[in-house]
Amino acid sequence: MLGTLTLLLSCQLAGELTARLLHLPVPGPVLGMVLLFVGLLVRGGVPEPLQETAGGILRHLSLLFVPAGVGVMAHLNRLEAEALPIAAALLGSTLIGVALTAWVMSILSRRSPDAESGNGEDVP
Repeated sequence: MLGTLTLLLSCQLAGELTARLLHLPVPGPVLGMVLLFVGLLVRGGVPEPLQETAGGILRHLSLLFVPAGVGVMAHLNRLEAEALPIAAALLGSTLIGVALTAWVMSILSRRSPDAESGNGEDVP
């Protein structure tokens, strides 16, 4: 378990260093996940110890939201002061996301073979 945690944290560190050195607008942990993914693709699968460690982390994922909750409570005054812009951004981005998803889905459904045949049945 210690080795797999070291691997996960090393990937995160490598991603963080890459993001900072290259001044990329992508968070370091995201680049670390990409590096881990590429490594697993090259290896051809996920080793059992890594699966067990990742499963243990995922079982306790709710604990990782505690720092975010503390941050919200620490900045509650600022969130209250800027509630309208935050609400507008959340509502606007949700509407744009739903509209864009519907638009892409309509384009893809027109291109599917079932749409041309008109049978409307799901193909397994």
